[in-house]
Amino acid sequence: MKEAMSHPRLSAVLMSAALAIAVLSGTASNASAQVVIPTNRDVLIQQNELQTLRNQLQRQQYQQQQQLYREQDRQIVPTPRPEVPVVKQNCQSQVIGTTISRVCR
Repeated sequence: MKEAMSHPRLSAVLMSAALAIAVLSGTASNASAQVVIPTNRDVLIQQNELQTLRNQLQRQQYQQQQQLYREQDRQIVPTPRPEVPVVKQNCQSQVIGTTISRVCR
């Protein structure tokens, strides 16, 4: 009959499961405070690795979001200035003696 998993092995399995859940659920937050009671050096190392993975994931997500924003900015073409028709005045010149006068309507 096989014995149950040893304590360090069980801790490793539980930490791996917690890591997978935290990464997949996206509920990991840098703002939350962690109370670490280092009873086992391996657990502390795993927590550091977990935090490193969280940071890497957040950096990657931030960079992807910035790349999307840049692509959107490139796609937005500024609208050209509207063409406004210029109305020419209908002017007639009249010569009366030595005086030239213009009549515009």
